[in-house]
Amino acid sequence: MQVALLGGTGDIGEGLALRWAYHTTHEVIIGSRDAEKARRKANEYKTELESRGEETEIAGFDNKTAVKHANVIVLAVPPYHITETIETIADSLAEGDVLVTPATGIKRDDDGFHYHRPQAGSVTQLAADAKPDEVPLVGAFHNLASGRLADLDVDLNVDTLLVADDDDAKETIRKLAQGIEGLRPLDAGSIANAAEIEALTPLLINVAMNNQGMHDLGIRFR
Repeated sequence: MQVALLGGTGDIGEGLALRWAYHTTHEVIIGSRDAEKARRKANEYKTELESRGEETEIAGFDNKTAVKHANVIVLAVPPYHITETIETIADSLAEGDVLVTPATGIKRDDDGFHYHRPQAGSVTQLAADAKPDEVPLVGAFHNLASGRLADLDVDLNVDTLLVADDDDAKETIRKLAQGIEGLRPLDAGSIANAAEIEALTPLLINVAMNNQGMHDLGIRFR
């Protein structure tokens, strides 16, 4: 597969890029609104992997160009950039492409972090409403701690929950996620269930903040 990570210069994008490049043979492409920034980050990721004896090619492009080189497009951007990003790349999407969103809305007050539910009901639904009708979307990778994900010395041993209204697209992303060692993808149903998954992220942050030794907390279902 050819996987483009739009916003691949950020925390979650970095972790997914490194893991896929290290654990799989999928082609990894970094996208950004700034093509030069994408190229710099791609070179940084390559240097990190080379230090571990892994020779791989990671390319960096502007978002629209990155999409043209990929068949799975991960929207690793903040939730408030989801709609704008999809609108920007819509003309570059092709039949057979799959969009993926790991974004979740979070707000903070004196008590901690809380789920910030958008009017659409979830960030995943917000993305689904903005995308072209012919391109399926999968919600995945919402509850992964970016620090843990980007540290290749750490065994993940966590689950990720997948939601989609297209079974074939969900299966594609299940296989893609399964390629990352220590990451178990689980089917959580349709996009209508996304809010419950997204709301787990601020809960995990609160638990990690308030309990010693639980930094970069994840979920494992038993």
